[in-house]
Amino acid sequence: MLCDLSRRDPRVRAIRFSKNVGFQRSILANYMHTRGDAVLQIDADLQDPPELLEQFFDLWQKGNHVVYGVRAKRPEGAFINSFRKFGYWVIDKISEHPIPRDAGDFRLVDRKVIDSVQKFRSTSPYLRGLIAGLGFKQIGVPYERAARVAGSSKFGLAQLVRLGMTGVFNHSVVPLRVATYSGLFLLALSVFGALYYIGLRLFQPNLPRGLASIHILVLFGIGFQSLLLGILGEYLQRIYILLRAEPTAIVEQALNIPANELKL
Repeated sequence: MLCDLSRRDPRVRAIRFSKNVGFQRSILANYMHTRGDAVLQIDADLQDPPELLEQFFDLWQKGNHVVYGVRAKRPEGAFINSFRKFGYWVIDKISEHPIPRDAGDFRLVDRKVIDSVQKFRSTSPYLRGLIAGLGFKQIGVPYERAARVAGSSKFGLAQLVRLGMTGVFNHSVVPLRVATYSGLFLLALSVFGALYYIGLRLFQPNLPRGLASIHILVLFGIGFQSLLLGILGEYLQRIYILLRAEPTAIVEQALNIPANELKL
């Protein structure tokens, strides 16, 4: 369908990647090949109302650089809705800058925003947080998201958790601070515990041996250290991927986009 449209209308442009590069990288790759003073983004399943784009455009003409849709209501189960809200709340609270809650990737962005986004060297972007952190004038538009009329979403709970972790580790150092403070707290607790045990042994030398408690403490220590190493590993992984300097995506086929305009 896109090939047929592109033959009849040179304004229709499309790119096919050589492989699936993920949700956020796909959006970033498309941003890199857009033209015009503003970019309107909408998913192909039309759960987001296309008629709202006119309101986005009006708000952009009034001086807003980013106009995004806020999902006041979405046709999903109570559990997944609560899970999403909790995830948005956590990311917003621990992020280095405010990130809009209940906002997806249904948005309008100014050309200045697109140019600024391309300056970041991230092969694992979280665009909602990245755009929010740029500091441009932004405004949200509440709307009710419609149910899918055909097919089923491939963006399940596992992908949602993965996206949330990307948002946390890309825009917050709180996990590292938690690891540091938790380590200091446990160190202080162990010192007080050792002093208490020494004092107890001085006054009650015939205390029974606490084999079970020792095993529990050892297992707790191993588990906690594994957690801290996991947090450090998440940040090191992102540094490694950044230094590897992979392209955002590899274009296999392009429609109405000259080879000299391909930026991947």
